[in-house]
Amino acid sequence: MILLISVIFIIGYAAITLEHTIKVNKAATALITGVLCWAVYALFSDDAHIPSHFLEAHLGELSGILFFLLGAMTIVELIDAHDGFEVVTSRITSTNKRKLAWIIALLTFFLSAVLDNLTTTIVLVSLLRKIIPDRKERLLFAGLVVIAANAGGAWSPIGDVTTTMLWIGGQITVANIVTSVFIPSMVCLLIPTYLITRKLKGELTGKMEVVKNLNYTRSKAERNGVFALGLSALLLVPVFKTVTNLPPYMGILIGLGVMWVITEFIHHDKDEEEKGVLSVNHALRKIDTPSILFFLGILLSVAVLQTVGVLTGIATWMDESIGNINVITISIGLLSAIIDNVPLVAAAQGMYGLETYPVDDYFWKFLAYCAGTGGSCLIIGSAAGVAAMGIEKIEFFWYVKNISLYALLGYLAGAGTYILQTAIFS
Repeated sequence: MILLISVIFIIGYAAITLEHTIKVNKAATALITGVLCWAVYALFSDDAHIPSHFLEAHLGELSGILFFLLGAMTIVELIDAHDGFEVVTSRITSTNKRKLAWIIALLTFFLSAVLDNLTTTIVLVSLLRKIIPDRKERLLFAGLVVIAANAGGAWSPIGDVTTTMLWIGGQITVANIVTSVFIPSMVCLLIPTYLITRKLKGELTGKMEVVKNLNYTRSKAERNGVFALGLSALLLVPVFKTVTNLPPYMGILIGLGVMWVITEFIHHDKDEEEKGVLSVNHALRKIDTPSILFFLGILLSVAVLQTVGVLTGIATWMDESIGNINVITISIGLLSAIIDNVPLVAAAQGMYGLETYPVDDYFWKFLAYCAGTGGSCLIIGSAAGVAAMGIEKIEFFWYVKNISLYALLGYLAGAGTYILQTAIFS
């Protein structure tokens, strides 16, 4: 049974990795893999009720992650529908290439911590298409955005899905992840940014375009108000969790509910057709539902591997053969450049329990950094990279040749910073 489940998982994993080659959406593959693994477990189980019992226990935790992502994505879509991000992007007016690169990198870094690395990448890469006419130069900026978005998402509980998973799973707390991982993440950003800006010289050619698509909103106050409301809803999630001790998805859902009510009042005098993209109903239709189903399929697959003891066995083998937790964690991060970081973190959560590494342990925070930033080493290694790849049609080997080395140097420098920082201040 264990062998068959492992084979199904490996085949499914390979199909996910080769998504662009086999032309099958990874969400479909993940769902099939997850259900098949549980089906095999159920068919070979001596007691038909045991698999259902374990599945229901795992679904409680999995649904928390999925509802959180659903709420966060809807809030971001609602902000975007009201052109709320124009509040930020309209202030980027520099034409000096090096200065602009630093502005884009730092803006992406901090924005991805508040929103998430995927959304921030989409917003910033779309902005670059408006302000940088030369495609070769624009690709360098896009590569920088991928690195900055992943680095910025790693130190925030709502910035990267893997950090969110660790937060919801109870492995990390907000204050500790921010204070421990912020400086390593900043180092991970600064080194590639410096190296990439050395390739940039002079001023931008062509006229800068102001990013505006205000076809539906009536006023600047309405636009800024929805932006502030959405940002507050996201930022207050950790506060809500601390005060009520309820799971994070409850905080994001009440934030979405409040935004829903307020935007309905704002547009109450418009008919349904005039509301158009400004409604929450439209935002719910527009969110990346396949990604949510992908997370469900992957987390279901990892849950059954945990249930039958596969992950515990792998953890034991790694501890005995490698031994050094720093090497193990850095390797997980580098592996996330090839394999999606969501299942890797989910597997690590299953391999190592809170009895082995308690809340806010060195390992969990280092894992958040490595899994969040290691994917930048390849364009396919993160959701941010795949998004940039799709928008700008970035070729895999162009990224390897022009960006990967810088991303790797930043990743290793940030990892070294985390280890040194912990050694000094522990």
